[in-house]
Formats: sequence, structure tokens, C-alpha cells
Amino acid sequence: MKLAVTVMICFFSLSTMSFAQNWDNWRGPAGSGVAPAGDYPVKFSDTENVHWKIPLPGRGSSTPIIWGDRIFLTCGIGKGPEGQDGVMAFDWKGKELWRKSLGNQRPGKHKNGSGSNPSIVTDGQRLFAYFKSGTLAALDLNGKILWKTNLQKSFGEDSLWWDLGTSPVLAGPNVVVAVMHEANSYLVAYNQESGKQVWKVSRDYPVKEETGQSYTTPIVMEQGGTLALIVWGADRLTAHDAKDGSVIWTCAGFNPEDKKYWRVIGSPAVSDDVAVVPYGRGDFIAGVKLGGKGDVTKTHRLWEKTGIGADCPTPIAHNGKAYNLSDKGTLTALDIKTGAEAWSENLPKARGKFYSSPTLAGDKIYAAREEGDVYVVQVRPNFKVLASNRINDRIAAAPVLINDKVLLRTAGHLYCFGK
Repeated sequence: MKLAVTVMICFFSLSTMSFAQNWDNWRGPAGSGVAPAGDYPVKFSDTENVHWKIPLPGRGSSTPIIWGDRIFLTCGIGKGPEGQDGVMAFDWKGKELWRKSLGNQRPGKHKNGSGSNPSIVTDGQRLFAYFKSGTLAALDLNGKILWKTNLQKSFGEDSLWWDLGTSPVLAGPNVVVAVMHEANSYLVAYNQESGKQVWKVSRDYPVKEETGQSYTTPIVMEQGGTLALIVWGADRLTAHDAKDGSVIWTCAGFNPEDKKYWRVIGSPAVSDDVAVVPYGRGDFIAGVKLGGKGDVTKTHRLWEKTGIGADCPTPIAHNGKAYNLSDKGTLTALDIKTGAEAWSENLPKARGKFYSSPTLAGDKIYAAREEGDVYVVQVRPNFKVLASNRINDRIAAAPVLINDKVLLRTAGHLYCFGK
């Protein structure tokens, strides 16, 4: 059965520049972490190939998105408990177009976290932003608030031990959020236009302490004419009908010893009808054939690898290959259908870890370490480190490559690099 990730691409023609590409969610046009073709800089820093650098009014770890001639991101507006959940818009010259406050923020706990970890998603008409506070809001591209709700006030406080990380996704006429925490986990859908709740379904499974907690983002896919949500958490990969949230299939077996503390952070990556799933706190990665009905655990588990997984970074899956970046900086290329290892190499050693997810542009991967080192690595036909770029700020957001530019969001700034 052929599966295809839904892709939305709109072409803008502007007098000053032609913006023919969009980055409508945290992993890019196809939700894959794969950049459009472009002439991207390999070497850059605070002083080299930097077009602009602008300070942000508060902390945030969300990845920027792009639609046409505008860049959007979430961040705190102000610091600490007195700060606000915020959405900001910029043009390609780094000029702030608008900012909007959406209520009191709930600050982050982790050194790389914040109250603004989830990334915005857009359909080109509306922006949908979600925050640790529980606020979910729709805005137009000019910053007008269209509707706003709060999931925690409606359905109870979140019981995650760390900072909420899942981003909202668009599925048909709805915007969907996955809330997977210590108990009472659920998926909920709201109509994009009206903000009315369309459906809510439970996603609770009997797992040990912390294992039910998930910071992952669903993948929206079409299978056999049915739009589906692929959801990862609580030791299970599940597919849900986007119309009502009902379960289509379930793949389990990711925690055979029923261990505690196996929460998941990195999301799956999908290509060639296969989901690449990182789990086990960075010790495992598996390939799962997508499709089917009911319990597909015995029939759809294709392969499993030990010792080369990732805890925080989401892998890349593209053109028959999966690229997995471990938190400590080991980059591994795998055959997506067999799990066969093409190569496994270490990035230059440093004290920090990788919380940011990598981005693939042509034959190069851009990977950012938490303390500000951004590596550009050739991955085809062989591994080769092309550059180690130093940015003097902490990084948890994924690099965005589009329109021949590299956008990099740090804890306190937004950078634009280009040749």
C-alpha cells in the first residue's frame, strides 16, 4: 500500500525577491527534515556569512516556520512567571513585523527548555501555536487572534516531568494536538476555522512510571484514501483516523521488559512506507512498515538496532536512507527497509549534547550541538565533516534551510545566514 506524506507548497512572487518555498511546520515541507534544493552556506558564524542577527524578547526552543515572505516563531515575551506566551513575525531583512501576547507563560524547567518549545504550524492562511501553559491559539498571518483555548483548563494539568514539546499538526479541516503524559493521555482535534472541539480520544496504555510520557509530534499521512495520524508514545506506534481519532493499527513491542522511565522525545521519521522510530533513551532504533489494521506488531516490525539510537534528535528518512544522530554526536546511515548500516561516524567531540534535530540539504546534514556548535557534514557518498561553525548561544531548535538561507534560532536570538 502506497503511503504519501501530505505536502502543502504555495508559490509567492514578490517584487523584491521570489519566495518559491515554504517551511510550514517544524520539520519542513513534507514533515521530513529535508530542505528544498538551494545554494546554502557551509561556513558561517557571528561574523561570517551572517545577513542579520536579532534579539528575541524571551526564551524559546521552537523551530521557526516560513510562509512566503514571512518568518514566524513562538517565544516568551518577557522573562519568568511575569512573561507572556508570544508569537512573532519577521521579514527576510530581519525586521519585526508584529508580536502578539497570548496569556501568561509557564516557564521551562530544563536548561534548554522553555514555555515555547512547540513550533507553529500553518496552512498559509492561519498560524496555530501551542504552549507549555496549555494555550492553543489560531492567528492570521498579520497577527490577529482568531480563536484561543487552553487544553489544561479544559482537560486537566499536564503531568510531564519536563517541558512540553509536541507541536500541533494539521489534519484535514482540523488542528490536532497529542497530549501524552503520566495519566489521562489523549488526542484532541479542533476545527481550524472556528476553534470548536471536533473530537477527543483517550490514548492511555498500561506502562510503568514516566514511560507513558511523550514529547513527540504526530505525522499526518494518507493511507488508502484515509487521512491518518501516526503517533509515537507509551511504547506504541499507533495510527488514528483523522476524522474521529479512532485507532487504525497499533505496533507495540518496543519495551519488552516493561521498564520504567522510557519516555520518548525524538519523533519518528517516515519514508518509503517505513517509520524509523528512536526509543529506549537513545539505545534503540527500529523500522516499522506502515499500514495494516489492528495489532501489527508481529507482521510490521522490520528491523531493530541496538546502541545507535537517539533520545532527543528526530532522525531523517529520505530516499531509502535513514540518518540517525545520537545525543552524543554519532551519525549513522541506515538502509530504511533492512536497517543495514552504511556507515557510522562521530562528529567532533565537545562537552555538550545534541538536543536539536538535524536537517538534510542535498548531500549535507546540518546539526547543532546545544552549546552552539553547528556542524555541516557531507553524507553522500561518504561521511565527511565540512565545517564546524561556532554560534555564541545555546541551540535546541532545528536548523531551517530555505531560499538559499540558513535560519538558526538560539535561546536568545534569530540568525539568518547566507552566502
